[in-house]
Formats: sequence, structure tokens, C-alpha cells
Amino acid sequence: MLSGGVGGARFIRGLRHHVRSAFPDGSGGSTASVTAIVNTGDDMWLTGVRIAPDLDSIMYTLAGENDEQRGWGRIGETERVSGELRAYGVGWPWFTLGDLDIGTHLARTSLLRDGLPLSEVTRRITARWDLGATLLPVTDDDVETHVVVAGDGTSMHFQEWWTRHRAALPARAFLQQNVETARPAPGVLEAIGAADVILVAPSNPVVSIGTILGIPGIREALAAASAPVVGVSPIIAGAVVRGMADACLSAIGVDTSAGAVARHYGARGAGGLLDAWLVDETDAAALPAIEAAGIRAAAVPLWMRDLESSGRLAADALDAAR
Repeated sequence: MLSGGVGGARFIRGLRHHVRSAFPDGSGGSTASVTAIVNTGDDMWLTGVRIAPDLDSIMYTLAGENDEQRGWGRIGETERVSGELRAYGVGWPWFTLGDLDIGTHLARTSLLRDGLPLSEVTRRITARWDLGATLLPVTDDDVETHVVVAGDGTSMHFQEWWTRHRAALPARAFLQQNVETARPAPGVLEAIGAADVILVAPSNPVVSIGTILGIPGIREALAAASAPVVGVSPIIAGAVVRGMADACLSAIGVDTSAGAVARHYGARGAGGLLDAWLVDETDAAALPAIEAAGIRAAAVPLWMRDLESSGRLAADALDAAR
């Protein structure tokens, strides 16, 4: 699975739920393995620690530790450390980290300072919980996303644009710093090549999936893969499911619609990404145009309201792959 944060986390949780029931191993696990290749463009250094929002969102969700109400961070959080940092005038006062979350960032930073690559750090951190999936950062290299917000090229880190300004500043371009020289992390290309099915989560097409596809070698591996590539629309009835992906799509000239995102990804047979695309039932009218673009399409319920509905969506994605 290619994935960003919150939407990808909910989808992979449903996928894990489905494969455990569809391919049981007799011990509560599954004979099927699930691997998530995760966007790292949102990562950053802040107050001396390395933060990896998408990796952590998926880890906390699969571990049952995520805050479902806020949609990010850990349950039962306190914020005393962030309060102290604000008192010292350190960091971003509008970017609050919970104390438990800071523990994760400190552990990651310590291991990185010891010289370990992010992929090995992620393996060690995720080993704490029985996630039922393998999480792979798309790259071990720092490829942070910056947003150009002015004609003179002035830019800011994506997190500042997204969290502080709520994407209200018109974006002129998205820049993944150092992406040209980045390399896929160990195991990423192998996971793509060995997969029976490749799923594109309902994540931000521009800054999440787009960043993954921008790492040299990823598109080529997807094009050469024997597995079918099935995507799930992050757009339902002309609106984003969560977040402000519409502001990102507008910046690159793509309409906020399930059909437009499918055409943006493109048909694999024509050099694009997708073999098949799932849209919500409310977007069934878009199916003929998507099919005309060379992408098989189906309309199914996309809302992931709970574990059961998320599991059904995962089952529909695997059906589309078949």
C-alpha cells in the first residue's frame, strides 16, 4: 500500500481487519502480509527532535493508541512539555506535541543520532506493538515538502502552511527538497516487486502519494510490477474526505473530483499509475469517463466510519484487483 497519514491509517486498519478474517492463520493473525510504503515529505526537525507525522499516524492507529476524536496523536495525552517549550519561546506555539508523542520523537531522534537510517529506526520503534503490518518509510533521505506561497519564490515548510495557516495561503507550487537525489529505502522496491496487489490509499494525491511517486525509481517499479494497482479516491461528491487536499489539487490545476484525481494519476497502460479506481456510490456518474481514460472503475461505499466499513472497503479494493 502507498499511503499518507490519517486516511491511509484508517484504510490500512480496515485492510488488516479484512485479511485477518479472509486469510486466517489459526492464531488470530493472517497468512497474508501487509506492507505500507509511507510518505515522509511531512517529516521535519522541530525543537531538536525528528517528527514523522504519517509514519506515526499509521503506527498509533494500528496499535490502537491514536486519538480518534482529534484524528492525530495519542490517546490520553498531556501537553506539559509543549507548555514549557512555549514558555521558553522555543518551537512553533501553534504546533502542539503531546508528551507521549514527544517520547516517540525522542526515541526516533536518539536512534537517528546513533547513525541508524530511518527505515531501521522505524523497524525498531514499530516493534513495540503487534501492528499486523510492516511500515516502510519511502526513503531514508530527508525529502521535506515546502510550499511556495509568493511570486518571489518565498516558501515555508508544508506543516506551517497546513497547520498554522490551514492551507489558506494560495499555494503556487510544492517542492520536495532533495527529491532528485533521494533513493527508495531498503525493502521498498522489493515490496513493490513481490506484491500480489498494490493499493493506493485515499491519501492526499499531491503531497502524500505525489511525494512517494517523486522518489526516483518508484514509478519505474510500479510500472514494471506484475501486481495490479488499485486506488481509492480521497474525494467524495466533490469534497475532500478529510483535511485540505482541495487546496493542494487546485495548486496543480486538478479539480476536486474523484474522476479528476483518477485522470491525474493516469492509466498504467498509458504510463500512469492505476489499473483500477474506486469511487464512492455518489460519484457513480464519473465511471464512464474514468473507464474512457483506460482505468477500470467501480462505485462502492467509501466512507470509513468504523472498522467494519473500513474492512468492507478493503475487500472491495481486493475485489477490484481480481
